[in-house]
Amino acid sequence: MVGQVVGEKTTDQSAAAESPQFRFYDNRQKYLLFVTTTNEKQRTAERVAQELPHLRPRPPALRLFDAGTGDGTVLAMAQRALHHRYPGVPFCVVAKEISGEDVRLALQKMADRLVEHPQTVLVFTNMLYGEAPWLSPRRPDDRGRVAWREVPLTGTSAHELDAQIQAQVDFVSRVWATRTNPQTGNPSYVTPAVLVLYRADQRFGLDSVIPRPQAAQLPYDLIIASQPFRARLSAERKVRNVLAPLARALAPSGRLVVVQSTGRDPGLQIVRGIWPDEAPFATPREVLTAALSQELGEAFLVPAPEEQPEQVAFTYGLELSAGELDSSIGTSTLLAAWNAAVYVAQIEDHRLTEAITSGRYLEATQEVLQRHKGLWFENESFVVLRR
Repeated sequence: MVGQVVGEKTTDQSAAAESPQFRFYDNRQKYLLFVTTTNEKQRTAERVAQELPHLRPRPPALRLFDAGTGDGTVLAMAQRALHHRYPGVPFCVVAKEISGEDVRLALQKMADRLVEHPQTVLVFTNMLYGEAPWLSPRRPDDRGRVAWREVPLTGTSAHELDAQIQAQVDFVSRVWATRTNPQTGNPSYVTPAVLVLYRADQRFGLDSVIPRPQAAQLPYDLIIASQPFRARLSAERKVRNVLAPLARALAPSGRLVVVQSTGRDPGLQIVRGIWPDEAPFATPREVLTAALSQELGEAFLVPAPEEQPEQVAFTYGLELSAGELDSSIGTSTLLAAWNAAVYVAQIEDHRLTEAITSGRYLEATQEVLQRHKGLWFENESFVVLRR
């Protein structure tokens, strides 16, 4: 089905520039290998699900914002958990993702979600953190050129819905082009874009939930912010550019779940086997929450760790077969472990070249795997509440 497009303009993918400061999280191969060889996505989704009993959704819908959807694994699992707890409540799910390739992967997971929970409006956008919750660019000049596509999906089976969802990949390929900031290396959109999907047979009941162009959106009951920033950035920049704008998009009693790496794990030991002084995790939880509390003021609450001890830290690991470390460790296992370690630590490609050329990375990785009988990482989390 061809959806309605408001202000759509074709963009040339060649407009995206190469970054002189290559940003690690834009490396597709490392990202995909990390996702498929660890259970980080599953553990993050479990952490998010702990917040669902505390939500207080109000009509016309429960609203979820995913601040960096990636391949859509966490989002899809969160939707499953939401359906289990709120089976009769309409959902408005907004997913922010700058990568058109990730949007394509996330779309592959959405047909089943629309079958299990028909009263769902799915929204994908490439806008900035301060824009995406409201589906509106900050710059007045950009507001009139948003590529906005609304697609009512016909049919009731996952097969029927998926065929129409996959038909939107061409739209995503054309309008999700990026350009790179020459100073920071961060990508930004060429054209602000919004893709809205819902089942046509649910349109009457979802009329007040479906977002419209240039119309203010309702605030959110739940916001997921899992690894939404570079680990080495200062707390002030993380708060100003990412966390504070997201917190201000919360509804009363809404909850923002923030997840970041700690480095208190064997993964960082692998990295320090090559770079002994490496310290990539610049803002531990207490530093980040203090800066966030100061920025947001009394309208928001960031509970102290002792108030939610069971929610602060959780681990995930490299998925290994039984007995895989009993004898000699295979090269593929070593490569997967090394990739996970340098991915989490966000080591840039140009720094990896020397270690890979010398072969030292295999020795460092094998030593840590054998010492710990595996590889695991630690994430920490905290919740921001709107009073």
